Amino acid sequence: MNTQHHTWIKEGQLYLGIELGSTRIKAVLIGPDHQLIATGAHAWENQLEDGIWTYSLEEVKKGLQAAYQSLKTSVQAQYGLALTTLMGIGVSAMMHGYLAFDREDRLLVPFRTWRNTMTREASEELSSLFDFSIPQRWSIAHLYQAILRGEGHLPRLAHITTLAGFVHFLLSGEKVLGLGDASGMFPLEGNRFDSGRLQAFNRHIQDRGYPWALEDLLPRLKTAGEEAGRLTKEGAALLDPAGDLKPGAPLCPPEGDAGTGMVATNAVRPGTGNVSAGTSIFAMVVLHKALARRHPEIDLVTTPDGSPVAMVHCNNGTTDLNAWVGLMEDTVRQLGYPPNREQLYQAFFDAALKGEPDAGGILSCGYYSGEHITGFEQGRPLLMQLPDSRLSLGNLARSILFSNLATLKIGMEVLEQEEVVLQRILGHGGLYKTGDTGQLLTAAALNTPVSVMETANEGGAWGIALLAAYQAQRAQGESLADYLDRLVFADMPISDKQPQARDVAGFAAYLQRFKALLLVERAAVDHV
Repeated sequence: MNTQHHTWIKEGQLYLGIELGSTRIKAVLIGPDHQLIATGAHAWENQLEDGIWTYSLEEVKKGLQAAYQSLKTSVQAQYGLALTTLMGIGVSAMMHGYLAFDREDRLLVPFRTWRNTMTREASEELSSLFDFSIPQRWSIAHLYQAILRGEGHLPRLAHITTLAGFVHFLLSGEKVLGLGDASGMFPLEGNRFDSGRLQAFNRHIQDRGYPWALEDLLPRLKTAGEEAGRLTKEGAALLDPAGDLKPGAPLCPPEGDAGTGMVATNAVRPGTGNVSAGTSIFAMVVLHKALARRHPEIDLVTTPDGSPVAMVHCNNGTTDLNAWVGLMEDTVRQLGYPPNREQLYQAFFDAALKGEPDAGGILSCGYYSGEHITGFEQGRPLLMQLPDSRLSLGNLARSILFSNLATLKIGMEVLEQEEVVLQRILGHGGLYKTGDTGQLLTAAALNTPVSVMETANEGGAWGIALLAAYQAQRAQGESLADYLDRLVFADMPISDKQPQARDVAGFAAYLQRFKALLLVERAAVDHV
């Protein structure tokens, strides 16, 4: 048992980070040294209901409580102590989407997540109106699409927020949002919502006669380092029905998973960037200067402390990978052996490194949902062979993993045209927790060195815990980047992988065929 950790738990010198991801809700506990003390998790899945990807708010509450209870049980088992006092709490969650409430904080329509691609008309109209790229996932696109459809809940609308903002409200009673997450709701101007575009939107819909202005619906904004409320009695009881957890801990501004991923990889300075690879896959590049023109493939968002970021977001990440490993698991079970999922992932990733550079002509398109970068409103997962393809486990595995990266690369080509230069990319998320394969193939796809830290699999839950610690500990006026450099990452072990010429050429050949495969994907969406 770590005696220092035991002391910190006993004295309440702890920071709690919670992230609600697409397939897992994770809770992490860190001490004043920013290192992990314990973790807890709860698995969940989105549901496709009436054509809409959603999670019920009851499942949000149950999952939040289950993840915290898992963490509490872990602490009790390791240290024989109950969690009672915290010095800081942070909430992170999937960005974007649409959570709409009335004046009594009742949900008006089911939660519409980032995964939905049903707002194309709104996205295109608003991008033109604002002269600013508004992706389909953004909250304002969902709101405007509801207006275009004349949805009946709109006259009763009083507040919209993101999933992180909602959970933060459950814990603190405060309707606030961090800058990074807010920048995926509506364009920012500095540290607030863009007033000119707010007024442009209000004028654009004034003939609809709604009893609200857009600015009245949006949460208050907070920047990294500011206090964003305190844990209420109700919030403490939600997390810990047993009553051990005391209210009163300060909360940092709630953030989106993109921003907390940047914090977790120390990629918040201009010229740095990261790739987060899970159910979705996206790259975040902190910009030195504004892009020359508007690009529909690129989201312009911010870091949690307000620096401009170019975001390349792909809806479809490791879902197809997980499905294929599930098939392997079922095969092993049918053969009469007890399957070990971790070993199967390792075998799959190892096989990918042994595959031919271009995956032997095996093509995969893992689109389970729509994909705005390539213009798909729906997805149809595809596996395709050519007459001379060489089907093997290595080539299949390599194709599946290359498919994870192909759409991301298509978006990143826009930044290459804008002459955005990166020193290196930091990788985190599920693609990077199994050996070096994900790191090496990402380096090949982006033709850029890729680094992974030993904390790569902790991702945004650790990142939001760091933001909670920054809010409580930071020296007067110290920037987030300086704080992370000085206290968190100064001695952090890092694995660096350079792009290999063989893999770079192989991915380039694969990508050329993948772009042609999108014509087959279009036919599948239209006819199957």
